[in-house]
Amino acid sequence: MSDKRFVPGLVLAERFYRDAVEPLVRAYFGEVPHSAARIGAGSEVLGYDTERSADHEWGPRLQLFLDPDDTRADDIRTALAEHLPKTFLGYPTHFVGTEDGDVRRMAHTDGPVHHRVDVTDAGTWFDRHLGFDPRAGVTVRDWLSAPTQRLAETTAGAVFHDGLGVLATARAALSWYPDDVWRYVLACQWLRISQEEAFVGRCGEVGDELGSAVVAARLSRDLMRLRLLLDRRYPPYGKWLGTAFARYTDLVPVLRVVLAATDWHEREDHLAKAYELVAAECNALGLAAPVDPTTRPYHDRPFRVLRADRFTAALRAAITDPEVAALPPFGAVDQYIDSTDVLEHPARIRGLTSW
Repeated sequence: MSDKRFVPGLVLAERFYRDAVEPLVRAYFGEVPHSAARIGAGSEVLGYDTERSADHEWGPRLQLFLDPDDTRADDIRTALAEHLPKTFLGYPTHFVGTEDGDVRRMAHTDGPVHHRVDVTDAGTWFDRHLGFDPRAGVTVRDWLSAPTQRLAETTAGAVFHDGLGVLATARAALSWYPDDVWRYVLACQWLRISQEEAFVGRCGEVGDELGSAVVAARLSRDLMRLRLLLDRRYPPYGKWLGTAFARYTDLVPVLRVVLAATDWHEREDHLAKAYELVAAECNALGLAAPVDPTTRPYHDRPFRVLRADRFTAALRAAITDPEVAALPPFGAVDQYIDSTDVLEHPARIRGLTSW
C-alpha cells in the first residue's frame, strides 16, 4: 500500500473534472454544452472504495456527455489524450490493460494518456449500460431486465454538471420501481424464500448439517436482498451486499448466528427471528393486506418456517396493473439468473426477458 493519503474516487473524479477536464475542453473548444458525472461500474460509485480499489478500474475517470449531434467527440478525446496532465492529485491519468486485457489500471506514461474520460452521449451510454434509455420512459420489461446492481450504479455516484439536462431526468425516472412493479419484485423474492425455508430443518433431520448450512446461507442472502428492497434500496451484487446491509443492526447479528451455527435447530431458530423481523417490515409498508408475521410448523412436519408464500399471495393480490398482474412468478432478472456473463451484458438479458 502507498503512504499517499487516499482520495475517495468520487472526490477524485469531481476534482479531475473541475480542475483538469472541463478547463481543457473549454480552452480548446470554447463553451461546449455537456453534462458530466461519475456513474456506472466501480466501487467508488456506491461509496465503497478503499485504498485497495486503486489496483484496478479506479482512478481519475468520469463520463463526459455531449449532445448526440455534436461532432467534436473524437477531437475532444484526442485533445484530452494529448493535453491532460500525466498525473492528477498524485494518481496517473493513463490506464493500461492487465494480462487478461479486460481490466484496466493506472500506469505512468511519457506519451499521450489513454484516459478514462468516457466522451459519449447519454442515449448511447444508457443503452450500453442498461439496454434502454430511461428518458423515453421505463417499461415493465425495462424494469425487470435491469439488474439491481446496474440500477444502483446508475442512480448513485455523482453528477458534476448537467448542462444538457439529461442526467437528472434519467436518474429521477430510475429512482425506484413503480408500486406495482415493486409489489411484484417483493412477491417473487418472498416466493424464493418459501421454496427453500423448510429445507434447513429437513437437511438437518437426516444428518446433513452441511446441506442445511448451505440452504441457510442462500436464505440469508435472499433475506438481505429482500430487506434492502423493502427499504427502497437496490441490492448491490455479492461483493457489496454485506456492506450495504450493515445498516440493519437488528438483523446483522441474527444472520451472523445463522451462518455460524453448527446445529440445524439453532440455525432454524435464528432464521425464524430474521423472518419475523423482515415480515413485520413488509407489513409496515402498507403495500398489501397485512399477513401474520409469526413463524409456524411446516404443515405436519416439525420444521419452523414463515410460509413466505402467504406474503407472495398478498402482494400479488394488491397489484392493479394488468400487465404486471399477468407476469409469471420469476421476478426481475437477477432473481432468477445469477450468471455474471449474463448480468453484465444488457443485450443478453433482453433476449431472455421477453416472456
